[in-house]
Amino acid sequence: MKRVAVGDGQSHCLLCRETLGLLGAPSVLCLDCSHLGFGWSVTKRAACMTQRKGEKITISIQEHMAIDVCPGPIQPIKQISDYFPRYPRGLPPAAPPAISRTGSLSAASATSQQSEAPAGDPVRDEDDLDRAFGAAASLACKKEEEPDVEGYDSDDSTTLGTLDFSLLYDQENNALHCTINKAKGLKPMDHNGLSDPYVKLHLLPGASKANKLRTKTLRNTLNPVWSETLTYYGITDEDMVRKTLRISVCDEDKFRHNEFIGETRIPLKKLKPNQTKSFCNCLEKQLPIDKTNDKSLEERGRIMISLKYSSQKSGLVVGIIRCAHLAAMDANGFSDPYVKTYLKPDENKKSKHKTAVKKKTLNPEFNEEFFYDIKYADLSKKTLEVTVWDYDIGKSNDFIGGVSLGINANGERLKHWFDCLKNKDKKIERWHTLTNELPSSVLTE
Repeated sequence: MKRVAVGDGQSHCLLCRETLGLLGAPSVLCLDCSHLGFGWSVTKRAACMTQRKGEKITISIQEHMAIDVCPGPIQPIKQISDYFPRYPRGLPPAAPPAISRTGSLSAASATSQQSEAPAGDPVRDEDDLDRAFGAAASLACKKEEEPDVEGYDSDDSTTLGTLDFSLLYDQENNALHCTINKAKGLKPMDHNGLSDPYVKLHLLPGASKANKLRTKTLRNTLNPVWSETLTYYGITDEDMVRKTLRISVCDEDKFRHNEFIGETRIPLKKLKPNQTKSFCNCLEKQLPIDKTNDKSLEERGRIMISLKYSSQKSGLVVGIIRCAHLAAMDANGFSDPYVKTYLKPDENKKSKHKTAVKKKTLNPEFNEEFFYDIKYADLSKKTLEVTVWDYDIGKSNDFIGGVSLGINANGERLKHWFDCLKNKDKKIERWHTLTNELPSSVLTE
């Protein structure tokens, strides 16, 4: 060894004279000669010994073996678990996520291995660590999966939102005022996580399109504020007892069918006349609508008529104010209605009048008056026929419905006629339900 030594064994390597210390390479202690050497691998030390300054250095096999068997103190290899903090054993066990299809361990095998491991066994420690990280990972996943403030999942248990609205029944004017205020927390229906909501009203029972009203559409919002009032005309006390108002919230889609979000239903018998009642209801899933086999008369529609006998003009003034909930006669789901009046008997048929045509509507407003020159004593012998028609171009007009007022009528129609006779110079307004029976005096338009 001394023949081939080039270093002092203290500050330089005994074999290759490599500088040792803080600024040099680490040193190892030879157990045979108690000198410091360079702690390289065997291959690097051999290369150092075989070539230095152009001359080949030879050493004995004993010296070479002495170098190989003295690599210095062995440093313990750190385990992966040493790089992670340890959690207390009290955490609830949780199965770690599967790494791959082939490398994942089943929960049953992990449980069996854990039960077989004795106390203090490193296998149990690693299992406890895995369970700790499994629980922490599951909590992190739950935090990541929490929806946004306005976000919702699309499952059945998701809240559809709430709707704020108020209802008022105006008994004197036979009108139901529905004020749609706002909605909150609606379920998103579009890909951007928002919706284009609007509200649709529907009086049940009744399949007519005239029973349906809707608000304007608000774009890209889950908390819309409409502040819009929709009014049903021709609502009677009988309607308030047996009808139900269905309020639906829908999402408008330009390229597909509009999507249903949720609905709520209010029986009108819960309302008191001339008193506003406010609601804030949670929306529900779509409920089936009861369909009756027999079509009720209200599906033909209703008409508001005013009667007044003018003593000054010595004649009857008939006013056609408006219609409501008319039956749809055209393919587009609407009608082009107009009204005809006829005071019979009239041999010369000069008492026929008709209003202007209102295009594409089921709730037309006319506000027209017709005057009949007739003596007051003759009114008791007369009958007023009022008919509603749908105007068509190039073919016969369609009959929608009609009503007859006079001494041969009954119910509200007879009462309206007598009230007119008893109260001269006073305008009497009433709503009447149209019937589908064509008047005997008019078989065709």
